[in-house]
Amino acid sequence: HEREHDREISELAARHEEEMEKLRAELKEEQRHLLDELRQQMAATHKAEHEQAQLQSQTLHSLELEALRLTLNNMHTSQLELTQSNLRKEKETALVELREMLNDKRAQEVAILQSRHQLEWEKIREQCLKEKEDL
Repeated sequence: HEREHDREISELAARHEEEMEKLRAELKEEQRHLLDELRQQMAATHKAEHEQAQLQSQTLHSLELEALRLTLNNMHTSQLELTQSNLRKEKETALVELREMLNDKRAQEVAILQSRHQLEWEKIREQCLKEKEDL
């Protein structure tokens, strides 16, 4: 029974680890997808702003163009950092929720296994007592 119990616990742990790995992979893929989208949006925005800057370059001083480029770069950097921070927070929240859910599920399964173990132990004990009385 102990080996069966240990095996069931090992299976639960393995399932738990598989689910965690799957979720990590999904979160990583989602983060990559969101970063790709952000890069595309940034590239489109950058391209549009660059074309506008080229049209104005005939009348703007080169220092003003450099200032605009630096400002744009800082905005993009800030936006990317904010997005990464939000993604990290969402990932952490999802992982905490998943961990709690899996821990609750594991606790329920362990309680069920302990209950089964107790019932089987009681049956064996009663059977031993009966056999002892028969002897």
